[in-house]
Amino acid sequence: MAGAAGGAGSAGRLSPVTGLDALPTPALVVVAWLAGLTIFNFILRLGLRAPRIAETASLAQHGLSGREIRLPTLRGKQLFGWLLPGNSEAPSPAVVVLHGWGANAEMMLPLARPLQTAGFTVLLIDARNHGGSDSDNFSSMPRFAEDLDAAIDWLKSQPEALPGQIAVIGHSVGAAAALLSAARRTDLSGVISLAAFAHPADMMRRWLAAKHLPYLPLGWYVLHYVQHVIGHRFDAIAPLNTLPRVSCPVMLVHGADDSTVPVADAHALFARRTGEHVELRVLPGEHDSTDELERHSHELIAFLQRVFAQSTELTNHQTGTPEASPMAKFR
Repeated sequence: MAGAAGGAGSAGRLSPVTGLDALPTPALVVVAWLAGLTIFNFILRLGLRAPRIAETASLAQHGLSGREIRLPTLRGKQLFGWLLPGNSEAPSPAVVVLHGWGANAEMMLPLARPLQTAGFTVLLIDARNHGGSDSDNFSSMPRFAEDLDAAIDWLKSQPEALPGQIAVIGHSVGAAAALLSAARRTDLSGVISLAAFAHPADMMRRWLAAKHLPYLPLGWYVLHYVQHVIGHRFDAIAPLNTLPRVSCPVMLVHGADDSTVPVADAHALFARRTGEHVELRVLPGEHDSTDELERHSHELIAFLQRVFAQSTELTNHQTGTPEASPMAKFR
């Protein structure tokens, strides 16, 4: 028997380590291809993973009043956040603020400060895998939207927030998530979208170009792999397709010099509006120009005051309540 085994040649013997010597050449090719694909997928996920930047100071150190909170989101995770009450002891119209990819709540404080000064209750959160929030197996724009939904629902039960008076502000991926969330809800007073991209496939193509990766075959595979991982087709979650389904007022804000998301994306989104409830404001500055946002915060505040007043008037009309708008004190 030993002789028969030896007569089969080396192709018939098993490697003592891998056993791969027993495989015919086509099978070896398949195994090598699958191993290479697994390694490529691993490297791709590392390359697309959002960097985590932790908050470096407390609200008090920033000279702001409020409290640190944690709230539940999906998959049993907890989100870190800050709740800044309005400038009165009574409940105030509230704004949920969501950062962009790789950012955190602290980076949005330059915008939160004038909002609180204007009398709004402000809730800033960190999405999963960001800032002080829990880790999860991956981040995605739909998961940003899930976390935003969790924050909105949590805020409804807080004494600092006026019932039926909640708006959202998102930046970049957070802006796309805000539009996705608003397309599925009817309880928001308004949305401010800061530097939203028009379509995630276009963002991915820009990322591929920056990495000098050709669309065929690598880019094509990357786009399909990412959609598989996040569990959503890009067309279904693209702001180009969610914005037309948003019924509340929307303010699109974009930097004229944005090199991350070209201002053309904002114009493409605006062209998809279905009514006069969507407006566009192009400001000077880059993708993360918080200085410009602070300088033009009065425009964002005026928009919020208007939409909160409109939602109050609608509610009073539906209920027959002749109460004055809660924003009247800010006029």
